[in-house]
Amino acid sequence: MATPSHQTATMENKDVISAHVENTPIEMVAREDPVDILAHDSNIYFTVEEEKRVLRKIDTRVLPLMLGAYFLQQLDKSALSYTSVFNIQKDAGLHGRQYSWLGSILYIAQLVMQPLGAVLLVKLPTGKVISVAIFLWGVTMCGMAGCTNFRELLATRFLLGSFESLIGPSLVAVTQMWWRRSEQTNRTSAWNAMNGITFVFGSLSTYGLGHIKTDKLHSYQIIFLYCGCITLVFSVFSIIFFPDSPMEAKFWRENERDIAIERLRANQTGIVSRKWRWEHVIEAVLDPKTWCWFFLVMAISIPSGGIGTFGPLIVQSFGFDQFRTILFNIPFGVVNIIAILCGGWLATRIKSKGLVIAILALPCIAGASILLALPRGPGSKGPLLVAYYLTSFLAGITPLIYSWHVQNTAGDTKRKVVTGILGPLLYSAEDKPYYRKGLISNLCMFVFVEVLVGLIILYLKFLNGRHASMRSAVGKSAEVQDESMMRKIDLQALGKGVGESARAGMGQNGTQGGRREEDNAFRDMTDLKNEDFIYVY
Repeated sequence: MATPSHQTATMENKDVISAHVENTPIEMVAREDPVDILAHDSNIYFTVEEEKRVLRKIDTRVLPLMLGAYFLQQLDKSALSYTSVFNIQKDAGLHGRQYSWLGSILYIAQLVMQPLGAVLLVKLPTGKVISVAIFLWGVTMCGMAGCTNFRELLATRFLLGSFESLIGPSLVAVTQMWWRRSEQTNRTSAWNAMNGITFVFGSLSTYGLGHIKTDKLHSYQIIFLYCGCITLVFSVFSIIFFPDSPMEAKFWRENERDIAIERLRANQTGIVSRKWRWEHVIEAVLDPKTWCWFFLVMAISIPSGGIGTFGPLIVQSFGFDQFRTILFNIPFGVVNIIAILCGGWLATRIKSKGLVIAILALPCIAGASILLALPRGPGSKGPLLVAYYLTSFLAGITPLIYSWHVQNTAGDTKRKVVTGILGPLLYSAEDKPYYRKGLISNLCMFVFVEVLVGLIILYLKFLNGRHASMRSAVGKSAEVQDESMMRKIDLQALGKGVGESARAGMGQNGTQGGRREEDNAFRDMTDLKNEDFIYVY
């Protein structure tokens, strides 16, 4: 049951979200532009306990589907690297840099399809886009099992990359539309941690599948078919259960939808809009932050793509056989998980993603340096493995970049437009056992990450100062608290004086009593134009 304070607020404000949404059939809401639903001044009250109940429902209904989608994307993308130690080069007649191109073509497809993906994410329901993409790349993985030469594998890997290109930006968008900014880093870390789970699950599965001997199928074909079938099964569950947005989800009861929407007000980023706004696109292209995120993602994607494709071959170059190589790849995934979860926790704790990214880049620099310096031989296997595992800390950087970018970009179209090609091409089977070209490029990229993070932090501080001046110019307080990054206990303290109901959904310029000061939370404004927006470091 709603609390008395919530009931009062709802009764007194017939034009607010609760009256507009709660009394409207879900079918009508689905056809209406969500931003129109949210374009109402609302003054909804709810307790911390009510918000916790809603958050638990989001974490149990939405997050597991995100975890599964990202897990399968990483598993299917990484399947090529597992097949590399089971002689796909020989069985498919690959030579020269053809294996490298199979690794790179997926990232080329992702880059080519990003503009179309951005349009689809704005125009179409996000849950359905994700579900259809999962189904299509599952079909593609099954089709790869029938490929027997480079041209066929290249074509199907391009299709795989095209369909998978939607998942990263989609999950970033889903994270932004369901969770507060203070909650987003840990949720982004959770679904990115599936990258590490993939290493563990994929290595153990491949270890077993590699023992299957048949005259009809090569080992790589069995692995592709296995991954594709798992993906197709999951796509059915995704199509049925993945919600498109908080406004259109069908699992809400009573006033839960109102709370789910209102609790995001402090984000000042909006939730979702089905309108393509060219002014957002233009601002995204001209915004220096867009290019900062782009180069930061590229700087980490180059080593990530290279190591992701050639990782097992690098381990094999230390002097291990096929099955030991697969087993020694498992700790790499474990370090992935630790780096991602600990990085997300630390960034949330100290409220600084830039600093944590800089810290995580240090073991990567050390690992790449050791791999370049140590000779290959029986006496170096242990230190080489440790160095290889140190480079795994790069996995903790990617989710922090995702959440950093999302938390500092507002406007639905702009955010989806903003959101790994060279990596595999910098490695070649001909360069074994040292793979110097690839490792040197990785080392340079890790150092570049350190420099770029410092520049981004300085620029975000400058933008916060400019927004403070903009607030003063329109008669608002220059100094405001960013409630979207505050803990629930702190938000509850802010609710003193409102009876039993904590103003947990209060905006950044909210007041302790009466109606909140007018803000731009749900007006689909970009971050540069919204003076209420606060950038996080």
